[in-house]
Amino acid sequence: MAVFWEYAKVFLVGGALCVLGQLLIDYTRLTPARILTGYVVAGVVLGALGLYGPLADWAGAGATVPLTGFGWNLAKGVKKAVEEQGLLGAFTGGFTAAAGGLCAAVLFGLLAALLGRPKDKNR
Repeated sequence: MAVFWEYAKVFLVGGALCVLGQLLIDYTRLTPARILTGYVVAGVVLGALGLYGPLADWAGAGATVPLTGFGWNLAKGVKKAVEEQGLLGAFTGGFTAAAGGLCAAVLFGLLAALLGRPKDKNR
């Protein structure tokens, strides 16, 4: 039964973030690119304030997989790198923390482009 509640927390938090994004699309004039950027920035800000870590610990992948989790990961990486390397860490920490996810995104995007057959939307 504990596994069910873990999945329920992940689903509810991840779903709530998706619902918020959909509401922003439906009821504001924000473009999807601005909403995505806002999610990343919100993750950075909440991570810097120490608010996103407890949510990520509680909700697991429901909080770490969405774009807010990416922003939190960047903030966490920068904080750690600044503690270890000083000011230089402010420039390198985010790249180090997010390198695995970015590498996977580029690799799978490349594979999808090579294996997929794009079609013209105007036809």
